[in-house]
Amino acid sequence: MNSNKTKKIVFSALMASLTAAATMIIHIPSPFSGYIHLGDGLILLSGILLGPIAGAAAGGVGSMMADLLSGYAFYAPATLIIKGLAACSAGYLYKRLRPLPFLAAGAVCSTIVTGGYFAFELAAYGWAAAASNVPFNLVQNLFSLISAGFLLPVLLRIREIREFSNSL
Repeated sequence: MNSNKTKKIVFSALMASLTAAATMIIHIPSPFSGYIHLGDGLILLSGILLGPIAGAAAGGVGSMMADLLSGYAFYAPATLIIKGLAACSAGYLYKRLRPLPFLAAGAVCSTIVTGGYFAFELAAYGWAAAASNVPFNLVQNLFSLISAGFLLPVLLRIREIREFSNSL
């Protein structure tokens, strides 16, 4: 296995673990089955730093593991798909959009997460429950964008991460 593939596997596993940890450490329950956390910031960073495919795997698996370990197993399959799609979209857009790639990637990532959970909760629980979680998802997305916005420049100062991310 070549060095770049090994680095990608290691960084992907690290980002999945950090996503799960960030989701579980700061865990503020919302009124209906969900919770506010900072893990979505790591999902955005996974897509940006790892690229669309590896970022989707890291963000989706890390978030799903947090659901499974936190007692939200019902949400785990939807989380895998929603967060994976969000990271994939963020990674794709970040590399291709100019100007303001971070804001564009973050906005799309947040829209996918909020819309995805709205659609899932609408099917599972009905209109009132789905609509009641939208404001909490928007607050979560704001905190995630802020945290990712602070972390991205710090992480890109690390030579290994910067070189790996630029090689994608």
